[in-house]
Amino acid sequence: MFLSYRGSRTTDRPSVLYIMFLSYRGSRTTDRPSEGSYIGNIETGTSLPSYVAKTKDTIRTNHVQGDMRFPAGLGIKMEHVQTVLAIPILQEDSGVLGVIELYRQFSTDSFTQEDEEVTATLLVWADVCVEYVQMYNSMMRQRKLNDFLLAVTKSIFQDIVSMDTVIMKIMNYAKKLVNADRASLFLLDTKTTELYARIFDTGKEHVPQKEIRFPMDKGVAGHVASTGQVLNITDAYNDGRFNREVDMQTGYRTKSILCMPIYIRGSIIGVVQMVNKKEGTFTMADEESFETFAIYCGLALHHAKLYDKIRRSEQKYKVALEVLSYHAQCTDDEYKIIKSTPFPDNIPGIIDYEFSPWDVEDNRKCLYVLYMMKDIFSMATKKNENEKRYDLDDMIRFTMTVKKNYRNVPYHNWAHAFSVAHAVYTVIKTTKHSFSPVECLALYVACLCHDLDHRGKTNAFMVKSASPLAAIYSTSTMEHHHFNHTVTILQNEGHNIFKHLTSDQYKQILGDIRQCILATDLALFFGNRARLQEVSDKNEFSWDDSEHRHVLMAISMTACDLCSMYKPWDVQLQVVNVIMEEFWLQGDEEKSQGLTPMPMMDRDKKDELPHLEVGFLVGICLPCYELMAQVLPNTKPMVDGAVSNLKKWKYLAENKLTVDQLPPEQCVKQLEYKTSENIQDSSETNKQTEEEESEEQNKLDAKAENKDEQTEESKMESVEENKNKSIDNPSEKGSLLTDVRSESSVLVHSDNDNNLTERDNT
Repeated sequence: MFLSYRGSRTTDRPSVLYIMFLSYRGSRTTDRPSEGSYIGNIETGTSLPSYVAKTKDTIRTNHVQGDMRFPAGLGIKMEHVQTVLAIPILQEDSGVLGVIELYRQFSTDSFTQEDEEVTATLLVWADVCVEYVQMYNSMMRQRKLNDFLLAVTKSIFQDIVSMDTVIMKIMNYAKKLVNADRASLFLLDTKTTELYARIFDTGKEHVPQKEIRFPMDKGVAGHVASTGQVLNITDAYNDGRFNREVDMQTGYRTKSILCMPIYIRGSIIGVVQMVNKKEGTFTMADEESFETFAIYCGLALHHAKLYDKIRRSEQKYKVALEVLSYHAQCTDDEYKIIKSTPFPDNIPGIIDYEFSPWDVEDNRKCLYVLYMMKDIFSMATKKNENEKRYDLDDMIRFTMTVKKNYRNVPYHNWAHAFSVAHAVYTVIKTTKHSFSPVECLALYVACLCHDLDHRGKTNAFMVKSASPLAAIYSTSTMEHHHFNHTVTILQNEGHNIFKHLTSDQYKQILGDIRQCILATDLALFFGNRARLQEVSDKNEFSWDDSEHRHVLMAISMTACDLCSMYKPWDVQLQVVNVIMEEFWLQGDEEKSQGLTPMPMMDRDKKDELPHLEVGFLVGICLPCYELMAQVLPNTKPMVDGAVSNLKKWKYLAENKLTVDQLPPEQCVKQLEYKTSENIQDSSETNKQTEEEESEEQNKLDAKAENKDEQTEESKMESVEENKNKSIDNPSEKGSLLTDVRSESSVLVHSDNDNNLTERDNT
């Protein structure tokens, strides 16, 4: 006796029969083929089981070998069999579950009607049993499949090292799933419409070989990739779609094939192919399990591709960084030149606020930087005289590399960095501050590096032009880049000037440098100023409060970044012209792109420079310097220098003059004289007005006393009014400007307020 059952799925064969178990005599099994052997398609004109499954008729015959309805006989090789009883096993929906064949070998006794009825009755119960067994087996297979897929998922996704690694794991697990001898995985090249493979299963291990490529419409794999159809082929060499070239190249003979497309997001990305099932041929259950597995294969391959892309990008980045770092670092020759140059023991005037860093020769700037850096390092470690404070070689390389990484732009270049570093050094050396030694070091290094790799463009321009930097940093674009570039230089071999600090100090100093560099974004100035102003006005500033110190560090960074605005007039003119040239270059580029630049960026509106400088001094610089002087009184020279320059810019604005209309020396002298004269005339006018208002008083000394009281009251009201004004209107700030404002009106265009933060926010 044997039972044939109908396949539960349709793929390459529309309806098929498989043998589950076969005849036996007594207790000895005879000619038992492998479980799940293929019989044939369900159709007439072939074998007896196929005929019964197709017609659903019961067949009882004594001449099975000569019956033309089923010329293939029993469907298996069985000699001396003539008497057969074949009954279809029907389900509730009239579908055919299988066919049972009862046969008598070496006997001509016919099966009777009673035999047929008894068998049919038993098959009713057998049908129920078989159905439940199938359900149970299906559940067990699904459970095993789920456990298998979970293990596969963990293994693949937890160890995505490369695409090749994932492919090898997929091939190994796929073979285990369907008990195949070999596995192949072909990926689809959408550019060339080809399938390719570079990992091959040799039976013992997966060996990378020369890549095999073939057209997408060729072979079994090509057919599956083109149509998306699952193929289950029992005899590969009798199938016209089979491509024998792969066997010829690998030396392996293919017999049975189970080939499945791999999808991701609805598109085929490859084909996985199982070759030669170890026992029999691939079944419908293999197809179902393999199809589920293919979904996980798609996800794994997709993630592996992304990982490969990221890994390649990282490697390209490392190579590019290595190349750039090599060319952006100081050379041995540059290092030796500085190393062999005698360091100055003392630099006259180095801590004066009027000192002009722009007058220092370029080849001396690095020596000055090292002089100041050594001094601050000594402050940072002076508690322990035996402790090594710094490595001079590292300091030289760091300084030279920082210089090399400033671009050749008109203003935000090495000269500007040197001036800002000098400005903060002056503050550190001349004021009675209580910054910690590490904070002093962070301030100095931050000032030196605060504009590294500046491109001479504002943050707003970087965003508008869709710069890659703007895509990386959504706020304070250039400032974040400056800090990251600083860290990159510190990480270069022989450049870590902080290597003698403790781990806690190292962590602290990097955090402070980051905060200080970000503080140079003028968009953050107003918030920092408001916080410090509130503390200062309440007389609550405490050096023991780290938050107070850090906000003062932020304000100090802004004040030092704008140090040119309090320098002597001739120095400021020199720097302002350079700044405006950088702005105008950006404006020229914006015009070439069809954009309208801001007035301060427009070269055609350079005659408005005095108005712009007045607005910038009143709205940004003086409020910053005043606040510094409130907390650190010894920084008052910043205020004095800025006020002096403001008077000159206001005179130019009032008289509609430009700086280049007169030679610089004559311009400075004449402006200083005329400004003083103008202030005197204004004071005399105010005096006459006050005398007319008090002419009814009896004594001149009472008049003078009353006048002084009114003046003091007016000043106090002005201070209070300025203090209460909104931070968002910077052109109306600055209590120390009371005297200047009373002497002459501030000439600022209505749109200057919008220009203030762009003035130095490149």
